[in-house]
Amino acid sequence: MKLTTKNYTLIIILTIIAIITIKLGKYLLDFDNIIYKSFSSELSIKQIERFLFFQKKIELLNFILIPIIFMLKTSIISSVLSIGMFFNNNDNSFKKILNIVIKAEFIFLLMPILKIFWFYFFQTDYTLEDIQYFYPLSALNIIGYKELDSWLIYPLQTLNLFEVAYIIYLSYQIGDLTKTNADNGLKIVSYSYVPTLLLWVTVIMFFTLNYS
Repeated sequence: MKLTTKNYTLIIILTIIAIITIKLGKYLLDFDNIIYKSFSSELSIKQIERFLFFQKKIELLNFILIPIIFMLKTSIISSVLSIGMFFNNNDNSFKKILNIVIKAEFIFLLMPILKIFWFYFFQTDYTLEDIQYFYPLSALNIIGYKELDSWLIYPLQTLNLFEVAYIIYLSYQIGDLTKTNADNGLKIVSYSYVPTLLLWVTVIMFFTLNYS
C-alpha cells in the first residue's frame, strides 16, 4: 500500500497518540501493581517479576506493530468501502477514501482515554479484569461481563457509541466525496463496511466459543 504524505503523517500521529495513551494508562493506573495483585495467589513474586520484565522487553515490538495494525486495518476498510462505492456507481480514488478512513480512526482513540479517566477518577478500586473488559459507552458496560459467557464479550464491546460515531462520520464524508449526501454515504457504508464488521465479529465469536 502506497501512502500519500498526508496519510503517512496521519498514521504517525495516530501511532504517537496510541503509544502515549498506553504509557499514560500504565502509569496512572499503576498497572504493575495491578498485575501483582491479580497473580499473587497463583504465581510467586519472582515469577511475576519475570513476567513484567518480559513485558517490558517486548514493549518496543508492540509499539512497532501499532502503525502496521493501523495501516492494515484502514487499508482493508478502505478497500471494502471502495467496492461498495463501485457497486453504487461511484468511482473515487482509493487514496481519498483511505484518507477518510484514517481520520475516522481517531474516534476510537477516545476509548482508551475515557477508560483511563474513568478508573483514575471514578472507579478507583479495580482489578485487571475490570480494566480488560471495560469499554466506555458500550452494551457490555450496561450488561456487565461477570455473568456472561466469554464468546459474548467481544460483540457487546463492539456494540458501542464509538462505532456509531465512526459509521456516521464515514457516511458523511463519503457522501461529500461522492458529491451526494450523508444518506447516500450511509447506504454505501451499510452495504459494505457494516456486513464486513458483522462478519469479523462472527469470526471472533466462533474462535472464542471453540477455543475458550
